[in-house]
Amino acid sequence: MKKIFITFVSVLSVFSAQASFADDVPAPMDFGPRENLTIVSAETQHVFSVEIADTQAERNRGLMFRDMIPADEGMLFEFEARQVASIWMKNTSVFLDVLFVRADGSILKIEHSAKPYSLRSMTSEAPVVAVLELAGGRVNALGIKAGDRIEHSFFTAK
Repeated sequence: MKKIFITFVSVLSVFSAQASFADDVPAPMDFGPRENLTIVSAETQHVFSVEIADTQAERNRGLMFRDMIPADEGMLFEFEARQVASIWMKNTSVFLDVLFVRADGSILKIEHSAKPYSLRSMTSEAPVVAVLELAGGRVNALGIKAGDRIEHSFFTAK
């Protein structure tokens, strides 16, 4: 009888811990409709469907708590003014390629396959107006490099 009680308590504690973790995950955030964005790389164009993070709350949340990022999707973080941007991978369970983008749409710097859950700060090192996050490995697979250009209405408006 004592073994059954101990087993019951053990199972109950596991379910309690799982329920507690589930409570820690915030509800999904609505980033509005997706928009198309094109990366022009050498002679090739790559089209992505991106969510737009243009408020502080959206930028703070970003791609946290996502199980996967499809190969042709991502998120564009838009800033009101040029700034040295800094990001981390807290609460992000997938590898991401992080592209720091100048006002003219050119890619300043790329962080390749940023490690999930890392608290290491990744910075643009120079002022940018946007950060584009894509599924980890896509940048290398498509041959995208610093200096390539992003076409999107946000950059033509600058």
